[in-house]
Amino acid sequence: MDIIRIIFAIILPPLGVFLQVGIGKHFWINILLTLLGYIPGIVHAVWVIAKK
Repeated sequence: MDIIRIIFAIILPPLGVFLQVGIGKHFWINILLTLLGYIPGIVHAVWVIAKK
């Protein structure tokens, strides 16, 4: 299941984070990072998925 979340994290980073932790602190941080730059959003999403 983590592979699917990582694929979603690459395509749309907030979706990958949402599937992992739901709507919480990491979700909102990821939306902010994705808006500031697509690559930081991807890095954060993969980190959140790999951490949990």
